[in-house]
Formats: sequence, C-alpha cells, structure tokens
Amino acid sequence: MKKHKMKGQRRMALKIKNEKGLIYALVAVFACLLLTCNFSLAATAEAKHYTELQLPPLPEIKIPKYERFVLQNGLVVYLMEDHELPLVNGTAFVRTGNRLEPPQKVGLAGFTGAVMRTGGTKQHSADELNEMLEQRAASVEASIGETFGSVSFDALSEDLETVFGLFAEVLRSPVFAQEKLDLAKTQAKGGIARRNDDPDSIANREFKKLIYGKDSPYARTIEYATVDQVEREDLLKFYQQYFHPNNMILGIVGDFDAKKMRSLIQAKFGDWNRNPGIANPKLPNVVAANTGGVFFVNQPQLTQSSVLVGHLGGRFDNPDYPALDVLNGVLNGFGGRLFNEVRSRQGLAYSVYGQWSPRFDYPGMFIAGGQTRSDATVQFVKALQNEIKRIQTQRVTAKELAFAKESTLNSFVFNFQDPSQTLSRLMRYEYYGYPADFLFRYQKAVAATTAADVQRVAREYLKPEKIVTLVVGNQSAIQPPLTQLAAQVTPIDITIPGSQPQVNN
Repeated sequence: MKKHKMKGQRRMALKIKNEKGLIYALVAVFACLLLTCNFSLAATAEAKHYTELQLPPLPEIKIPKYERFVLQNGLVVYLMEDHELPLVNGTAFVRTGNRLEPPQKVGLAGFTGAVMRTGGTKQHSADELNEMLEQRAASVEASIGETFGSVSFDALSEDLETVFGLFAEVLRSPVFAQEKLDLAKTQAKGGIARRNDDPDSIANREFKKLIYGKDSPYARTIEYATVDQVEREDLLKFYQQYFHPNNMILGIVGDFDAKKMRSLIQAKFGDWNRNPGIANPKLPNVVAANTGGVFFVNQPQLTQSSVLVGHLGGRFDNPDYPALDVLNGVLNGFGGRLFNEVRSRQGLAYSVYGQWSPRFDYPGMFIAGGQTRSDATVQFVKALQNEIKRIQTQRVTAKELAFAKESTLNSFVFNFQDPSQTLSRLMRYEYYGYPADFLFRYQKAVAATTAADVQRVAREYLKPEKIVTLVVGNQSAIQPPLTQLAAQVTPIDITIPGSQPQVNN
C-alpha cells in the first residue's frame, strides 16, 4: 500500500512541477506573440500595431539563497533549499569524460557510467537496488558524457535518507557486474548497426570529423572493434582514476533542512579518502582538420539533402560571445535573415539555421545548414554562403538589432525556471572555472551590444574562405551537381567497420 502511495505522491509533485513549467512556456509564447504578431482586436475601436505596444521591462532575476562548503576530503557541496514541493534531487559532477578514454577503447567512459548504476553496489545487487528505488518512486542515475560524469538522484523528501544512501553507494562502491557490461556492449553494437539510418545524424557525425579530425576525442566514434576491446577491468581502472571526493562537485536542491543535510552528507561522504595525487587532466589539443572543401555522403534512397557548412569556433569565455549570440539572433528565428531570405523569399529550405556555437573549455563551431530538395542543394549552399557574407558587409538595421536582443534577453528567464536549474548552472560554472555571475555579465553585455558590435564580430569570427561544406544526399538527384560549388568534391565512405560494405547505386 505504501508503494502505491509513494508513487502517487511523486506523480502529484511532478505534475505540479510540470504544470508550473507549462505556465512559464505559455507566458513565453504570449510574449513572443506580442513581439511578432499583428493583433486585430475587433472589440477595440483603436487597434494598435504590435510595434506600438508598450511592454513592461523584464523583472530582475535573482539567484535563490544557497550555501557552498567543502568537506575536509575536498568534496565541494552546494545546498539550495526549496520547499515548494516535497521533492529532493541532487547531482554529483565528476571531472572526467569520454574525451579522456584511450582511442583504442572508445566507449569505455560511457560503459563505466552506465554500469556504475546497472551493475549494483557492494551493499546491494542491481535487482535489490532497483526494487528499493521502485518502492519509493525514486531514481538514481549515472552517466559519463564528453566533458564530465554525473551521478544523480530524485526522491520524495520523506525518503531522502534512504535514497541518498543508495546514491552514495553507487558513487562509492559500484561492482561493475560482468553481465551488465555484456548487456551494455550488446546495446552499443545495436546502436552502431543503426547509426546510418538517419541522414541528419550522419551529417552531424561526419561534420564533426571534418572540423576536428576523425581521430579527435571530440569527433571519434564508437566502433565494433573498440567495444570488443573494453573489459570489466578497464571500467574499474577508469572509475578508480577519476572518482574521488576531491574531484567532484555535489549539488542538492529541494525540500530539506540544510543543517540536517550537512550531517547526512558528512555521514555518507566524510570518511571517503581524498586522492592527493589527482590533478586536472590535460585536455586534448584542438586544431582545424579542414579549412575549406566540399564533401559528400551519397545516400541514393534520399529525396532531399541534409547540408552543413561551417568552421572551427570558440569558447563561452570569449569577451565577444554576447555580441556573437546577438549575431545568432539576427540570423535565426522567424524574423531572422536566414528564415526570411532562404526559406521564405527563395523557398529553398524546409529548415535553415546558422549559429556561433561555443563550448566551455574547448573551441566549438560556427555551423549553418538545414534540409532542402535535392534539386535545390547547390542553390541552398550558395544562399547560405551569401547570407554569411552579407552579415559581414551589410550592417544590421535597428529593427534587426532590437529583435535579436529582445529575443535573447526574453529567453534569459528560462535559465532560472526552477532552483534545480539555477543550481546546476552554478555547479557547471565552478566545474569549468567560470565566475558564478557569468550569466549576468553575459546579460548586461547583450543589452549593451550595438549594430557596430555585431558587424565587427561577424567580420572577425566568420571565415567564409575557410568554410567546410558537407552534403548528405542522393548524388544522381542533385542537379546541378556539387561541382558547381568546387572543382573537387570529396566523397565520404560511411561504411561501418566490421559490417557489410555499403552499396552505392
């Protein structure tokens, strides 16, 4: 009976939370309509154009009260109380990532993160762990992505102590059961077998290789051979290398008493010995693998082309990032240049976008693209090239600038929809070495951005002469051919190593 009660309480709490998020979304949609739609109010004698509407200034956003402290073993802890719902959730960020795994064992980090949770702990088998969490409608999850690992939990506040104990077990004493690793490897091989089913996925994967290089940790792919190289001992070694209290940041938000939470954290993690020899890992070097060229993946079954163009980009901590983000606003959206010109006026795209897309601690990309008809592929690529050059030479209008800045600033509120989102952002900033008020500095810089700033960063950071072009499409249907873009078009073979070769018709 208690099991069903717990599930019902959690469902109700999550329903309230989701409805709250829906309200935020509806408010945003209404604000967007006010900014972009021409209302005709039949009941009003003097209807006004939307540009004449006077909207109140955005409310000041404040970070909820929180505390930060460090245990003697080096574990950094953030606590943020939120008593609106009887829920508590927490996440531990671990300084690791799949970019640190050996190239011959790509997939190792992902397997380590997954089997940490699925394989059970020294205290509880996987089935026992699942049952205990299920009885409380709670969860504990673990994963390792590109630049960090995370272990998280969600629980009703009345079950906090029990669920937090299981969370601590997964972090401190996973057993990496062999059968769960075998299952994860089988699932990974299934994903490899299906990875060429979606043309957009092909384009995104192969474009990263063209920008970073096929052997770069930011572009390499898991293969049958690398999966077969991974053994249980590799998972243990990878875990033991990075999972230490002085290599983590723990954040907890929700319905709890901070003093009691401190005691619980001390009880579960205070006796975990630090690793005095651990140091921030040396990050992989990043250089542009290609500085131009047209590349093609032939998919004879397709009736349209997926197109990506771009080059190596930069990081969030670049002082010009706010102006570059405003540039994104000029290019994108229903009022943006790409939508207006390429999609609406020329009718060349089902979807189109262009974005300066930075990363926290390594260079991101400038990337533009979309989907278009096979027979419009060359024209679409040329239209993208023209718009990239135009934003460098044709100064943005006051209307374009206002639209881009308003869109960017109005979306700012969604960075703070709930305390857990705010706390996660604070943790990420500390993880990557950014100041806690980074987002507010960014907000002020966006508000101060001028048309001259947008044109300056467009000229400085966009490199039309170094743009790499990738097309995934039907070679026989692309007319005029891609040689209209470059004398040499380089084909890309996406045959999966270890599988039957792909047949191109």
